[in-house]
Formats: sequence, C-alpha cells, structure tokens
Amino acid sequence: MLQAVILGAFGLATLIQVLFWGVVFGRLAKRKVWVQPSLCLDGPLVSVVICARDEARNLEKNLYHFLNQSYRSFEVIVVNDRSSDNTAQVVLEAMAKWPNLRLVNLMQDTPPGKKAALAKGIEAARGSYLLLSDADCRPASPDWIAAMRTHTSTTSEIGLGFSPYDLHEGWLNRFIRYETAYTVVQYWSLALWGMPYMGVGRNLWYNRSLYDRAGGFEKHWHIASGDDDLFINAVANRQNTAIVPDARAFVYSAPKRTLRGYYYQKRRHLSTGLSYKPLHQLVLGMLSASHWLHYAAALGALAWGAPVGWVAAGLCLRGSLVFYRWSTLLCRLRQDDLLPHILWLDASMVFYYVIMAPALWFRNKNRWI
Repeated sequence: MLQAVILGAFGLATLIQVLFWGVVFGRLAKRKVWVQPSLCLDGPLVSVVICARDEARNLEKNLYHFLNQSYRSFEVIVVNDRSSDNTAQVVLEAMAKWPNLRLVNLMQDTPPGKKAALAKGIEAARGSYLLLSDADCRPASPDWIAAMRTHTSTTSEIGLGFSPYDLHEGWLNRFIRYETAYTVVQYWSLALWGMPYMGVGRNLWYNRSLYDRAGGFEKHWHIASGDDDLFINAVANRQNTAIVPDARAFVYSAPKRTLRGYYYQKRRHLSTGLSYKPLHQLVLGMLSASHWLHYAAALGALAWGAPVGWVAAGLCLRGSLVFYRWSTLLCRLRQDDLLPHILWLDASMVFYYVIMAPALWFRNKNRWI
C-alpha cells in the first residue's frame, strides 16, 4: 500500500513538472523575439536610481557603466544612505565630469531595509520613467537604458529585466548562476502567461506615475525587504507588464563567494514570499513542491521496491524535457556554460528547498539590504 502511495506521489509530481517545463516555460523558450533589431534612443527622461551604503569601491568600478549610455535623455541618482566610507566623495568627483549624475544624501535613521533610501531617490527623480539598480552592478552594454525603454515601449508600465551573476570557478558559482537563471525563467514565463508576480531590483523599470498611484511602498513598508518583488507583486498585471529578454539590457553583479554569504542573502530574499498574492504562492508552491517530490518520491519508491522501469521512465521523461528547455534558455540568457552541469544542478535544488524552507517563515530584520 505504501509503495503505491509513494509511486502515485512520484507520478503526480512528475506530471506537474512536465506541465511546467513543457507548457509554462515552453512559451518563453519558443519566444521568437528576444532582441529588438533597433533601439529607441530618444524619449522622455529616464531616472536611474541606485541606493548605496558603504559602496565607494563598487561605485568607482561600476558608475561609469551606468553613465556611459546611448539613450540621450537620462539621469543617474545615487542615494548615499548613511555611508561611513567615502561613497559621497566618489559620486561628487564623478559629478564634475557627468552633469547628469546627482547625489542624494540620506542622513537620518530610517526603518529597516532600503525602502527609505529608494523612496528618497524616487522623490528626487525628475524622469517619468524609473530604472533601478544597485551599486555593485554594471549594465552589460551602453544600450541598457535604450533596450529597457524599447522593450517596454509606450504600452507597458513595468519592465522586468534579468540580472545574472559574474562567472567564476567552482560549484557554488555554478549553482548561484543556475538558481538566478531558474528564477528569471519563472517570473518571465508567468508574466507571459498573464501572471507577473515579481521583479528584481538590480534591473527593474517602472513608470513614475505607477509608483505614485500605488502609494509607493506604503503597503509593505513594515517589511524590511521586498522593495522590488513585493511592489511588483502588488501592482503588476497582464496588461501593464513586459519582460526584457535582451542581452544588451542585462545587468551583471558579483556573486557571493562563500556558502554562508549566499545562504543569508537568499534567506533575506525568500522571506518576502509569504506576502505574495495567494494565487502566486500557490503556483510557486506547486512548482517547488513537485520539484522536490519528484526526486524524493523516486528515491522512496525505489527503496520500497517499486518497479525500477517506471521510476526510471519518469526520471528520464522529466530530465530530457528539462535539458531540452535549458539548451535553448541558457543560450539566450548567456549562461550556456551551465548546460553540461544542468542535471546535477537541477537535482541539487532538492537540498536548496530543504535548507531554505525555514526562510519562508522568518521575516527579514536586517537594517539594510
């Protein structure tokens, strides 16, 4: 009896996974237009907002990439959130060369998280469009702003970009880049199906008017994190959201180099999940639970003497489909070096779910992220 239950759970989990990888993610993989042949270089003023706390070294490396853009009408606002290093001095020195660079100093104590700093930067913004990033990031090309503007056009109020991590040696770097790619496949795919649920603040576009109509971050001001995903979860819908799957619009950043650092980073991010809309929680829960159960039930079924052929067939069916989808998606995400490792990376998500699950039940109490 127990064997039949475990085998049934394996079959159900495999079916759900096949539906996600075959249908839900299939629309993104089959999407023909990933790069617009021509870019919109003229248009309304775009305000790039970057929050920084003790980011002098990163700004020295990355600020040039934000300022060296082909789009003709933009400003870059750096919000110095009570830094103890020379963050402000780095920006002031750059302002002598770049007249469209502005510095906003936030000196008073603020609630946990960086929402106050971001709200201050948005308040100072002159543009009708907002483009968000971080000080430890750098746009992939001088066409970053233009590509974000072109893909969102005039009909979308939100543009969901991709923020991959830099390539380094080692299994941890591979896993971090894989998990990041998997995340964007999820939120881009669901956006294409009319269910946008999150964006990443390292590369996120939205209209200033949308921010004002929503009351800024007021609805989730009490939650330290979520200045990006919780805001998008609250205001995005099938009509006002576009994805930006254009490599010129990617924004790269340095990944964590230790397992401990990565764990605390992801724990902060995942802690906002329980504040998503119930439907989004349900869909994402089905995806992760079926992923975990597919592998766990397979091992359980084999341990209880289930027919090896049935279990092997289910594993091969899903594994082949996953590899097939990633062979297209990783190339377009400029992460194709991960393809030879995709099967162990996919299986390792079982441990990721187990380790990170407690984060869903603990709010982030960090002062600034």
